[in-house]
Amino acid sequence: MFADLPLPDPARPVLIAGPTASGKSALALRLARAQGRAVVNADALQVHDSWRVLTARPDATDEAEVPHRLYGHVPKGAAYSVGHWLREVTPLLPENPVIVGGTGLYFLALTEGLAEIPPTPPEIRAEADARLAKQGLGALLDDLDPESRARLDPQNPARVQRAWEVLRATGRGIAAWQAETGAPLLPLSGATGLVLVPRIDWLNARIDARFETMLTQGALDEARAALPHWPGDFAAPTAPLWTKAIGAPELIAHLKGQISLAEARDSATLATRQYAKRQRSWFRKRMADWYPVLIP
Repeated sequence: MFADLPLPDPARPVLIAGPTASGKSALALRLARAQGRAVVNADALQVHDSWRVLTARPDATDEAEVPHRLYGHVPKGAAYSVGHWLREVTPLLPENPVIVGGTGLYFLALTEGLAEIPPTPPEIRAEADARLAKQGLGALLDDLDPESRARLDPQNPARVQRAWEVLRATGRGIAAWQAETGAPLLPLSGATGLVLVPRIDWLNARIDARFETMLTQGALDEARAALPHWPGDFAAPTAPLWTKAIGAPELIAHLKGQISLAEARDSATLATRQYAKRQRSWFRKRMADWYPVLIP
């Protein structure tokens, strides 16, 4: 699929972003194999040890071909954020790796810098949770300053709540904090930035087929292993990140006898398509300077 793509400058890291199921890992493996590089994960869910199949992490065969870093190393109970990821990726940059994933915020923090925002006090987090539960996401959006509200995806509850908490805790909008961001670790000018742009019907067909493959490869077994640790408030924006894996809530609901496996499959496939749509929109808006790789 990527045979005609020229090899990038070996003296610069390669960044590969793109929506889920678009072939990012295959391209990363091809470049790493051809140029003797390591592959570094930039996906917020693939860092967790709970899911290999359900998050489409590279399999053992791929990992044996070239070094893979920052995959599956975060246990369920551990906190992990973009700041953690930046600290872990920093010592790997001199190796000029291929950094690949679908979490745009990781790439944005890497190439544009990360704002040093004070942590949210627990009482503010509790207030945000209560307000969200009682009044809904719209109430949090309405409270935000115009600049922060304009920069947010209103369909992303976790980001909206985070912006509300920052304003409530510091008296300043999150956009103002972001405006004071320091120098980036890796400016885009110092890397080869590729963003995959698949045809929508092609991508949707891949998404449908991939979840079927995940089921045959053991996704249900992964969900069964996670079931004893599954939190009751998994739908809350502040629930542990490992519970946000697309397909996990649906398979857990099936294991609890709440829906059939067919319903779980259909719901997870639809959720994946919707997530890919949000990713495509985000990449168009925030990665206009990256080199677009059109597929197929």
